[in-house]
Amino acid sequence: MSEPLVVRILRAEGPHEAGRYQTYRLEREPRSSVLDVLAAVQNSHDPTLAFRYSCRAGMCGTCSVRINGRNRWSCRTAIGDLGSGPLTVEPLPNYPVIRDLVVDMAPFFERYRRVRAEFVPAQPGRPDFASVRPDSAERQDIDRHVECITCGICYGSCGMAAASDSYLGPAALTRAFTLIRDSRDGAGEERLARTAGHEGVWGCHTQFNCSDECPMDLAPTSAIQKLKRLEVRHALSRLF
Repeated sequence: MSEPLVVRILRAEGPHEAGRYQTYRLEREPRSSVLDVLAAVQNSHDPTLAFRYSCRAGMCGTCSVRINGRNRWSCRTAIGDLGSGPLTVEPLPNYPVIRDLVVDMAPFFERYRRVRAEFVPAQPGRPDFASVRPDSAERQDIDRHVECITCGICYGSCGMAAASDSYLGPAALTRAFTLIRDSRDGAGEERLARTAGHEGVWGCHTQFNCSDECPMDLAPTSAIQKLKRLEVRHALSRLF
């Protein structure tokens, strides 16, 4: 008979509570996901446990939590991949906690709004569809970064986001880069102004935490470095 799975979950009844770890013991099922374990705790041990999930298939990022010290999707993290020790589940860092494992994503999406994350057509009255060649340098730059599903893990992994309430964060800066690099978009100058400064690209210390923990294997750090170069070129073009 296998050893039981010891589960430690950081519990908090509200945003102003420090939180406490609560321990549960379940039967260890290596092929179960961490999300399955959270559901088992809620169904069989404590119906008051609060956590989020939606698709259960790694497509929405809603179930993101901190698992054994690393930010992950709970639906795609198998118990068998975590070793034989206890399982510790905590809410994502750098976010206000609403309750237990549920965090307030408002700071994340507020930063998205600050970079004007929506596509703004450069030719709004154009009757046909503008295109970018698949083999163009522009498309190659953009393609690596457009699969972001806004799960918020990169923001929860970012040291600068932890240190500064005003830093835009990896996801917002990556989204800004993909739009600025897109020749079909007409709000590039506005976004360059919004992403400049220490609250934007120059606040990034290139620690690669966001790239290391991105479940989609994207490279926010790379996008931010490319955005820095665009910022420099833009500033020089205004001087000469």
